[in-house]
Amino acid sequence: MVVAKSWTMVKHFDGAPKPEDFKLVENELPALKDGELMLESVCLTVDPYMRFFGSQITKEDITIRSLVPRLYRRKMMKEGDIMIGAQVARVTESKNPEFPVGGYYVAQGGWTTHFISDGKGLHALPSCWPESLPKSLAIGAVGISGLTAYFGLLEVCSPKKGDVVLVNSAAGSVGSIVGQIAKMKGCKVVGSASSDEKVEYLKEIGFDEAFNYKTVSSLEEALKAASPEGYDCYFENVGGKFAEAALQQMKDFGRIAVCGVISMYNDPVITSGPYIQPYILFKQIRMEGFLVSRWEDRYEEAKKQLLQWVLEGKLKYHEHITNGFENMPAGFIGMLKGENIGKAIIKV
Repeated sequence: MVVAKSWTMVKHFDGAPKPEDFKLVENELPALKDGELMLESVCLTVDPYMRFFGSQITKEDITIRSLVPRLYRRKMMKEGDIMIGAQVARVTESKNPEFPVGGYYVAQGGWTTHFISDGKGLHALPSCWPESLPKSLAIGAVGISGLTAYFGLLEVCSPKKGDVVLVNSAAGSVGSIVGQIAKMKGCKVVGSASSDEKVEYLKEIGFDEAFNYKTVSSLEEALKAASPEGYDCYFENVGGKFAEAALQQMKDFGRIAVCGVISMYNDPVITSGPYIQPYILFKQIRMEGFLVSRWEDRYEEAKKQLLQWVLEGKLKYHEHITNGFENMPAGFIGMLKGENIGKAIIKV
């Protein structure tokens, strides 16, 4: 008998998620049927998109969540659902010969310690994965975070040698990888972060300039000081006032990749922003939003490259570890508050 512990969403998030929005439940899992396998979560990821999909959408909804495409609305969580999310999991029992006991896979099992699968949607770790490398990287730098950085920067921003690249939320799981890939491509890289500790980390991993946006007297002046000549590429994770200031500093023919708008996820309504069209028009800027699933058919290519960069020491990573499955909500809430440097991981 296997008892699965799972975190459910008690109610849709109203503003920032709170501990009382989650409930830990236990369920006895049934015996396996032919073709099925049992998996045990080893480590799990917490990411901003979980906040997004934990919101309620109604016909009258005018929040940012109402803009989500119909395809993704099917992923919106209902009250009482197990929280969505990915993990690295180990096969503990199997009635499927394609998935032997002891194998490790990346899965979308949600916030749970154990789950049954028919094998669909499971992705094995690369056969060349060295024992010395944390398996949690498969849901971080060599997983969805790395893929988002890889395709968002290289396909949307299309940086060229000598370009100046701006990254906000730069010490996070995606931004820190964006900056390092940009450096590999011969770019000057500027990053902003929310603490002096994070600024130091950005300098350690090769950012040319970095600043704490919470302590600068003027965001506009900080951006000018970091790159008086302006910016060719801007990898956008935050939105809001930062985006307004960054647009003013873009060079002609600049490229902007919109990856996220974390500053706005908790807003009850879409706030009125600045008129951005004049900047886009007269500077002839290309601004493009993206969902990394656009390049799903190229994931294996990208993961192979990311893993190679990690093994060669060209791509450095940092994991913010929260120990204990019982602490998942705290790890999730902390990540949304910006407490992590690099990837936020929960170890069971």
